[in-house]
Amino acid sequence: MKLPYGYRFSGVFSGMKRDKTRRDLSLIVSDFPAVAAGVYTTNLVYGAPVHVNRAQTPGTGFRLVVVNSGVANACTGDQGIRDAEKMIRLALRAVGASEEEKGLVMSTGVIGEFLPMEKIAAGITDAAKSLRTEESAFLDAAKGMMTTDTVHKVSYREIRLDSGQTVRLAGMCKGAAMIGPNMATMLAVLFTDAAVLPETAKTLLRDSVEDTFNCISVEGHMSTSDTVLLLANGAAVAEPVMPGSKDFERFSEALHEVCLELARAIPADGEGATHLITIHVKGCDSRDSAKTIAKTIAESALVKTAVAGADPNWGRIVSAAGYAGVALDADQIGLSVNGYELYRDGMPRKFDAATVSASIRDNHDTDIELTVGEGDGAIRFWTTDLTAEYVRLNADYHT
Repeated sequence: MKLPYGYRFSGVFSGMKRDKTRRDLSLIVSDFPAVAAGVYTTNLVYGAPVHVNRAQTPGTGFRLVVVNSGVANACTGDQGIRDAEKMIRLALRAVGASEEEKGLVMSTGVIGEFLPMEKIAAGITDAAKSLRTEESAFLDAAKGMMTTDTVHKVSYREIRLDSGQTVRLAGMCKGAAMIGPNMATMLAVLFTDAAVLPETAKTLLRDSVEDTFNCISVEGHMSTSDTVLLLANGAAVAEPVMPGSKDFERFSEALHEVCLELARAIPADGEGATHLITIHVKGCDSRDSAKTIAKTIAESALVKTAVAGADPNWGRIVSAAGYAGVALDADQIGLSVNGYELYRDGMPRKFDAATVSASIRDNHDTDIELTVGEGDGAIRFWTTDLTAEYVRLNADYHT
């Protein structure tokens, strides 16, 4: 793995988690002032870090992202905002940033609890002393973001520019599900040594997120703290990537690939999940219609439990499409699961239920393809099955 130039990383244990073997505070530092852009939750109840970051991005002069896991710093009022701002100040001071330079903050974990600022201050000091450029430090930072995740989630790409120069892009994220009654979060940090202007970074990130992080669901519970950040420090190439150029197209494609790899890793690691479900809806009058149908299917408890039980119950999928609120002709609906045609032109097809069931049961991935007409609107959407283990975790577990 060749990481972008000009970044250092660390992940340490500061005492926010009960398990001392698990890291709970991460630092991602750019050695050069970077452009930053962000995409945030649309929940009207949002965490203090979202409030602080949203006010600053897109912008220039950013040196770091500081992340804590264990406490979400959401629904904590003015004190939460002060604590989020203090985390940034402490981190900037710890890495020797100038007074003009800025930072970003993310928090994940239990809602409605105040941050243990003494532990966080000590953790930031330790993290600053541990900053390194190696891949192991990058992975430590990714692990420090985790809550109920079972694996850390990272991705990276190299982009060859027309000039012959190479720029790099990498990212890390966390997320597995919402933890009731205390919601967890989906957080991601992407960083590159390419140069990108602030508004360009905002557009690139927004477009990539729309087809990736905005196309996943575990149970449909929107977080208070969902955040995706992009930092671009220009350490490899000072000339910015400009819209309309081949380099822009290459960079945009790589950013989309990294976002997609990270986004799919979240439902793939869904709490208690045994299947990653890919839902491909096509033939709609628009992409928005296709997304509405796909999201409705993805969040149907009956569809999810059918996959958990390896039951090729096409009726649950078709009926979910029917109540999604999108105009469609029921006689044009077609459905395949794992490549087996179950339904076409509004009528069931003959298929061997045992064979289809085995294809679900014996594989982690389940593919659902639904055609609803002859339009051009299409989308891919990812979700998980719903198991008894998910219910147990969310009934008994406290982040």
